[in-house]
Amino acid sequence: MAINRTPVLKRCRQLGIDPVVLGYSSKKESIRQPKRRRKESEYAMQLREKQKAKFIYGVLEKQFRGYFKRAKSMQGQTGENLMTILETRLDNVVFRLGFARTRKEARQMVTHGHICVNGRRVDIPSFRVRAGELVSVAPKAKDLLVVKSALVSNERVQVPAWLEIDIEKLQGSVLSLPTRDQIDLDINEQLIVELYSK
Repeated sequence: MAINRTPVLKRCRQLGIDPVVLGYSSKKESIRQPKRRRKESEYAMQLREKQKAKFIYGVLEKQFRGYFKRAKSMQGQTGENLMTILETRLDNVVFRLGFARTRKEARQMVTHGHICVNGRRVDIPSFRVRAGELVSVAPKAKDLLVVKSALVSNERVQVPAWLEIDIEKLQGSVLSLPTRDQIDLDINEQLIVELYSK
């Protein structure tokens, strides 16, 4: 599998993303002044938005293109459908519920079989969660230090309105599919649609 080894904070700086969005603290402030860039072309802006979405959700090009095709075939606006598909990935839901500090950590938890959906173990990070499903930490993983430290560090993080969490049982339920206004990411999905429509 292809792995992007670019340091996270460096990539955040390149794409103009706040590291907090990915679950990292942005304590280290860069003293350097940003370079003056010439005016970006329309294509450059569209490409940056696509790279931003791919980087935030940890998706590679082939998979992202597949998501776009699926979003296009669904009813409604393609851009909003795409964001809903990305947001309902299992690794993202685990991160949003606060069971992991970052999306990468959530992805690893899912891959290692520490997450159950409706009581059944699921080890595919790209598994799409539906409305009404129950996402929980597997019984064997409930005492893991990773889960406990994530819950402590995410105490102040607000769980989105489309999710509901029960910290005592280490489980959360998907109340409904997220709408675009419930996704708090600074991504202009319309530019992604325009890029793929060329």
